[in-house]
Amino acid sequence: MTKEYKSHYSVFFRECIEFLINEKFTFQEDEKKYFYFFDGTFGGGGHSLGLLKSNPKVFLVATDQDPEAFENGEKKLEEYKMRSKLYNCNFEGFAEKFLNEFNDEKLSGAIMDLGVSSHHFDSPERGFSLRFDGPLDMRMAANDNTVLTAKEIINEFSEEEIADILFEFGEERLSRRIAKAIIDERSKKTIQTTKELENIVFHCYPKKSRFGKTHPATRTFQALRLAVNRELEVLRSSIPKTVELLDSGARFCIISFHSLEDRIVKQEFRKLKDEKKVKLLTKKPILPSEEELQENSRSRSAKLRVCEKL
Repeated sequence: MTKEYKSHYSVFFRECIEFLINEKFTFQEDEKKYFYFFDGTFGGGGHSLGLLKSNPKVFLVATDQDPEAFENGEKKLEEYKMRSKLYNCNFEGFAEKFLNEFNDEKLSGAIMDLGVSSHHFDSPERGFSLRFDGPLDMRMAANDNTVLTAKEIINEFSEEEIADILFEFGEERLSRRIAKAIIDERSKKTIQTTKELENIVFHCYPKKSRFGKTHPATRTFQALRLAVNRELEVLRSSIPKTVELLDSGARFCIISFHSLEDRIVKQEFRKLKDEKKVKLLTKKPILPSEEELQENSRSRSAKLRVCEKL
């Protein structure tokens, strides 16, 4: 049975809608039936529904690779089914699907919210959160047997490969020590749960560093999630593909939640600017307002960057 997505808080909701539905769109062009907008990370549907509600000429095309998000999304889009299309895939595969189905249409705007949804963190069986004990899974596309799980990486990769993942994707300074501890532990028994891994990492840290603001295992869990889902690789390849689909004057909003993602967005936007394909509307990322921080503490690390197609 598919879990129902709870109501959720969409980070930078107001800012993104204002950037995407801007003064360019009078929506009065009789010859144009719809303006196509893309949401690459449908999730709980906050940004998508905001776009659909903004004007009856908005046609939403969206993707989400998680089967649960897809099933819940189809229910949420029921009243907009004549002007929406949701694909159950990663945004990496969107360009081909859009071109195949919508031929010569161009996008009037695009958005990607790269944060892991609260639904994932609140589902122990998905293995994303340190708060619960659950299986070491971490796949965004639940039950996709073509994707490695965190359990397989932890129990089958070499010590050097694990250390490299923790350092590259988690910027974990104790990556070598943690990798060695993982190898030592798995020689006794298979490491199967999030709490088992959390305990290993916790004891790799000096006692004085174990009880800070950030849990010692946070970087390890981030690194494994990024590696399992190829998140950075997919993001880097998808930004230029999406820009190619944008109409002149269309805007592209990307919300990131950690430095590795933000660095890629910054680099790819600048590269596209140098190629004279876009102009940057945010030279520095927009940060959450005090009001947003009070309403949603999970937005504290969010950054918004926006470009406009030339």
